[in-house]
Amino acid sequence: MFDVLEGVHSRPAPFETYTASDLWTNPHTSARMLEFHLDETVDRSSRRLEFIDRSVDWITRHFDLGPGTKIIDFGCGPGLYTTRLAERKATVTGVDFSPRSIAYAKDVASEKNLNIHYANQDYLEFETADAFDLVLMIMCDFCALSPAQRGSMLEKFVGMLRPGGAVLLDVYSRAAFAQREETATYAVDLMDGFWSPSRYHGFLNVFKYEEDGVVLDKYTLIEASGTRTIYNWLQYFSPEQLERELANAGFSMEATFANVCGESFDPGGAEFAVVARKAAA
Repeated sequence: MFDVLEGVHSRPAPFETYTASDLWTNPHTSARMLEFHLDETVDRSSRRLEFIDRSVDWITRHFDLGPGTKIIDFGCGPGLYTTRLAERKATVTGVDFSPRSIAYAKDVASEKNLNIHYANQDYLEFETADAFDLVLMIMCDFCALSPAQRGSMLEKFVGMLRPGGAVLLDVYSRAAFAQREETATYAVDLMDGFWSPSRYHGFLNVFKYEEDGVVLDKYTLIEASGTRTIYNWLQYFSPEQLERELANAGFSMEATFANVCGESFDPGGAEFAVVARKAAA
């Protein structure tokens, strides 16, 4: 038992293990995640409905969206953004890991008679010959990726954007990182049964990597059938760090905002958003 608990509380190297599929494709947790997506009152899997509507209005104005504008949304979930953008006459593609979320998004598109292309795929592996005017990766999805994965995604964005095309993404800030603390928590059915329909013992270890600006929420779930460990990595950024990563991929950082509603940048805010531009031909 001592060795088991030592393993539970062990600290891995930053981004050592990637377990996104265990969260997004597991039948039970993906159902719970979809519930959070569709709850209009909370900021969990998605922002509140009021925020999403303001965000889409700002995106429409800022990027002058309309007929002929081609947009791709990485991590589109159940289509909360893609649906609204398609209603504004943009040509929209959504990519998401979760079969349950994509199925929901497709049903909504069918009900509303919207021609949205959805790909149920790990976006790290997604490829297309299409060219887009705008790439979205929001709800701080970029922060969950390792440095190598982020570099790969930015190269992917550059390759699929038309000359002069833009990427909009949001990230957690170093100010938010300063507020995180290391903790260790145990509970039966941790997070009110989020992780399994069966009884389980859940451990949450929060590890903070000061030098890297990274936080790990490590969930160890012990069930009668076995043990699972979920690694939820989050990179916290300064604007300068994000600008360097974008520049290394061939982007110029055009503007910085407090969020994807286009509000004024706040150096003390918990997150920020950037618009980066691919060079024109």
